[in-house]
Amino acid sequence: MLNIILRLPAIKDATGYSRSTLYSMIARRQWTQQVRLGPRSVGWPRREVEALNSARIAGRSDAEIRELVIELEAARKTKIYGNDNPSTR
Repeated sequence: MLNIILRLPAIKDATGYSRSTLYSMIARRQWTQQVRLGPRSVGWPRREVEALNSARIAGRSDAEIRELVIELEAARKTKIYGNDNPSTR
């Protein structure tokens, strides 16, 4: 399976968030940490962006979003996005 990394302009287009709002959300644990792609570039896994957008659309609370962020970040360390993706709950 192809893991696609989205850069900041794509995140802004997909969410409508500004750069400062996105980084504020990261600080509040309402968005996942960025993935370092190189010395001066970062991005976010597309599956995480889709999961977070879906959670917002579904009306999840900020506390539920924080739980999802923790799950998504933990999934990065334990597996390479298999069939048991946390976004499918």
